[in-house]
Amino acid sequence: MPYEFLKKEAQALGVTLSPSRLEKLRQYTRLLLDWNERFNLTAVKEERAIAERHYLDSLTLLKAYSFAQGARLLDVGSGAGFPGVPLKLARPDISLTMLDSLNKRTVFLAELSREMEQDNEIIHGRAEELAHKTQYRESFDAVTARAVAPLPLLCELCLGLVGPGGVFLAMKGPGAEEELKQAKSAIEIMGGRLEAVERFTLPEAGGRSVIIVKKISQTPPKYPRSYGKMSKTPL
Repeated sequence: MPYEFLKKEAQALGVTLSPSRLEKLRQYTRLLLDWNERFNLTAVKEERAIAERHYLDSLTLLKAYSFAQGARLLDVGSGAGFPGVPLKLARPDISLTMLDSLNKRTVFLAELSREMEQDNEIIHGRAEELAHKTQYRESFDAVTARAVAPLPLLCELCLGLVGPGGVFLAMKGPGAEEELKQAKSAIEIMGGRLEAVERFTLPEAGGRSVIIVKKISQTPPKYPRSYGKMSKTPL
């Protein structure tokens, strides 16, 4: 694990990684690479690339948005735990829920949470179904998604889970402007308003964007639709 590189770049984002937190990330890397041999959790296998493309990329959210103390955060399509687990490591006060549609990933996330000593809620399911369950609909202070779907679909998938006054944080590459044009209608229909686009440049991986959408009104009860319908006819 390239400790000094990660520590320095995180500091530039305003995140202090203590020796104990860096040790936790080393454990994370070891567990990820071990499980990856069996379950193909990530295509990134070199330790410096993991540090930058996964850990550092996740931590850009803390620079892009100021989470309230004890904020309830949902990570949609969490996969191997990004961005949720690195965020929780840097901000232990955050209440983290991770959602993934593949059972093998949720099994990994449960093991990872134990290894990281995090009391995370892990759900095996789909966002478009979770958003119609009473205990989760419009109940999170923040919802984030990274490398899951095009922005118009993401807005329909995620905004129904964001509570009033909360935010949806979409993690994207450098081409955010074009996706935003396509997602304008979806943002409005789902009760959102574009607040900001925060841009970052990772040392080797290049441009990143965090699209911040604030929840200003309730999502109509019929949304989100099934994934098939939203894919066929995006909002």
